Amino acid sequence: MHVPQGCRQAGVTLIEQIMVLALVAVLVGIACPPMGRFVRRQELRSAQFDYIAALRYARSAAVEQNVRILFCPSVDGHHCSDYTGWSHGWLIARDRNRDGRPDGTPLRVGTVAKHVIVQGSAGRRRVHFRPDGMALGSNLSLLFCTRGDRDQAFMVVVSNSGRVRGTVAPPAKARSCKASDRG
Repeated sequence: MHVPQGCRQAGVTLIEQIMVLALVAVLVGIACPPMGRFVRRQELRSAQFDYIAALRYARSAAVEQNVRILFCPSVDGHHCSDYTGWSHGWLIARDRNRDGRPDGTPLRVGTVAKHVIVQGSAGRRRVHFRPDGMALGSNLSLLFCTRGDRDQAFMVVVSNSGRVRGTVAPPAKARSCKASDRG
């Protein structure tokens, strides 16, 4: 029997559909690990940028308002924590009476993504920016890393002069990241 040219049916067979799905599954399997690493790196970079912006805001607020400004780790967004782990978040507040505690409502509050770990240097639990922009005391170094990847990490450093800078952490620092910092 002869079928006219215009009446032929065109379509995709079940086997062809299965082959395409299998190929897509293989490509997704290949792309997922690098994509996950990329996403973690971007979250670390985002956390680093958030801290840099917050620290620079705190410094400029101290100069503009001519008052001491406190930058500290915070779990609840209202009080400073008394440990060097910054993984739960931070707050910025005025500290007119110089007691190391926020005076009134914080000016700004920030949080950190769940799997990002932020560790502060051992000797520094807070940063006080003076009206001249200085942050006297020892330098503060914040290390940013993730639970599943100790190979990549970033740092934020606050100097005594109040200068805030971000950098890539050296490999030894990245490997020293403590997974238990979220407590």
